[in-house]
Parts: sequence; structure tokens; C-alpha cells
Amino acid sequence: MDLTRTCYGTWSGGRFMHFGEQLSEERGIGLIQHAYNEGIRTFVTADVYGVGRADEMLGRALEGIDRGSYCLVGIVGHDIYDGVREGSKGYPRFTHPDLRGPDGYADYLKMATEKSLERCRADRFDLVMLHNPDSIGYTHSAVWEGMRNLKELGLTELTGVAPGPANGFAIDLAYCFQQFADDMDWAMIILNPNEPWPGRHVLGPAAENDVKIVTRVVDYGGLFHDDVKPGHFFREGDHRTFRPDGWVEHGVEKIERMRPIAERHGLTMLQLACQWDLAHEPVKSVAPTFIQEAGEGAKPIEEKISEMARLPEENRLSAAEVAEIESIGDNEGCMVLKGASSRHEGNDPLPDQWPMRPELAPFAMKWGSNPAW
Repeated sequence: MDLTRTCYGTWSGGRFMHFGEQLSEERGIGLIQHAYNEGIRTFVTADVYGVGRADEMLGRALEGIDRGSYCLVGIVGHDIYDGVREGSKGYPRFTHPDLRGPDGYADYLKMATEKSLERCRADRFDLVMLHNPDSIGYTHSAVWEGMRNLKELGLTELTGVAPGPANGFAIDLAYCFQQFADDMDWAMIILNPNEPWPGRHVLGPAAENDVKIVTRVVDYGGLFHDDVKPGHFFREGDHRTFRPDGWVEHGVEKIERMRPIAERHGLTMLQLACQWDLAHEPVKSVAPTFIQEAGEGAKPIEEKISEMARLPEENRLSAAEVAEIESIGDNEGCMVLKGASSRHEGNDPLPDQWPMRPELAPFAMKWGSNPAW
């Protein structure tokens, strides 16, 4: 089963990624079942979330439901088995030279996928994506031979890549799409009306190589759920406290300029964000983060899921409105991006940033990506 237009990710609910209230596992299970009952039929999990506990929660929630009635997406790549967590940096990628060489990539991917499936109580994924790869993951043929092996073993029908958690990697993705096109069915990127950049630079390479796009952070840190306003209180440790000062005020100001377009078409702000993403040709699926905000007046997370499930099938935005929204939300140059960059000093790559290699320059030029980003 291919991905449906709407997805539910196990990062929602604040249990494994720190957004808003941290909900109990039982409520987390209830949210997944609520999403299914409301008509959301694609579920995404990553083995690193809760070091396998997100997989287990999803498995419990979907147990007994016809496996042919939903799409199951697994994401692997952080070595939670042999790697050692480095505080906020998390677990190393499985491609780290201290862990294994290229001859061990396929075995790792097989093992990690099988263990994730066991926790999910499933015998196969519909899609497996490489999670937050380092420079080796984007470029080494042994990695993608290992991903292809997952298909040959019947562990998944489709493969792809899920960069992050930071924004960027546009040049790396363009290179990866072309080099490994036969194994590149889907990619997950950050894209929403308040963050059209740099994601828009990935859309052309995706379309040229027949890669479908699923977008995350569609809600822009919760602002498009419409219950985060200026002065909002974020609990200590909330992932969004790492955003720059004033991001809520500036983001809400943009959203208010977009609101008349949403009202014109009978859309909520979240639905507007989803339809804006889906108006771009390679984007076939959207996966917002569902957050239970703290405090009085916060919208129940169940209501946010139902709102997503009611996303109209037809896209109501005209080409002119899509362009107007992008103009309002234009954020080019607002942050330092990760991945290949001429800013990187020295020749040694770091886990999420590395030098511009000569073979990347044509991709940057072709798709309008500035190497200095």
C-alpha cells in the first residue's frame, strides 16, 4: 500500500519528541486508533524514537486491525544497538566508521528493519526510509545496495530517505535522487507555508527523478494548529524553545495575512498548510506534528487529528493563491542550513554538515541552491 495523503507520525503527542504535554502511552495508543478511525491510514515510526518504544506503541495500537487497510512506514539509521548516545546529539548513524565499514551496511539495515518490524508486530513495511543520513548515507552505493536488499527480502515494498532533524540537505538530496534513482521511491522533507525555503529546492530534483515527497513540520511548530499565540508558554525542554526569539510573533503575523485565503475556501489554518504543500507536484502526503499544548484554551489533540482527517480531497487553492502564500511566508536565508556547504571548514565531515564536494556543484547550479547556505 502506498502512502495516503494524510499521515500520523509517532513523534506526535510529546512522548518521544518533546513538544507540549508529554502524553501517556495509553493515550498515545488511543490517538493512533483515533487517527485510524477518523480515516488517516498511513502511520510512520522511527526506531530511534524512545529507543524502540514508539514502534511498540504503534504495534499495540494497530494490533488486530486489517494490515491491508493501512500503510506502515519505518525509518531506520541511528544505531541504537551498537552506538552510544551522545547527549542531545543522539545516537550515531550506523555508517559511522567506528561502528562498521561498508561491508556491514546491508547486515545492519536488515537487522534494524527486522527488529523494528518485530516491535511493530508486523511482517513487512510498505516503505522504509533512511533516517537522517550523514554524508556517507547520501553518497555510498553500499548503503543503497543495503536498502535495495530490504526490498529483495520482502521486508518492504518501497525505500527512500528522511533527512533531518535540521533543515537543509537540498544539494545532497538532489545528488542522492539521481545517483540512486532506482531505490528512491519517497523522501521526507520539511515544508510549510512559513518555511517554503529550502524545501522548495528539493521539489524539482524530486519531480525529475520520480521521487514522491511526504512533508513534515507542516504545522510550523504548532502555529498552524491555531492555538499557539504570542506570549505562549513553552515548558522547559520543549523542542521549540530552541527556535529563535520572536518566532511565534513573526509566524503568527504571517499566518494572519494568510487567514483570508483559508476562510475564502472554508479551510482551517492547518488544512490550508496541508493543501499548500500538496499543491506542489511531487508532494503526495503530509505528516504534521500533533501537539497537546499546555494551558487553558489549548485545542484537544484529538480535535487536531480530526481536523486533519477532514482535509478536503480536492485542492481548493489556485496557482495565484499558492504563489501569494509563498510570498507571505518567504523565509530564505533565515537560518544556517545543514548538509554540504562551502561554509564548512576543513575536509572532515561532521554528522550533519560537511564540505562541498566538486561533484555537488552542478546540482547546486542546476536547482538554484546556494553552496554558501
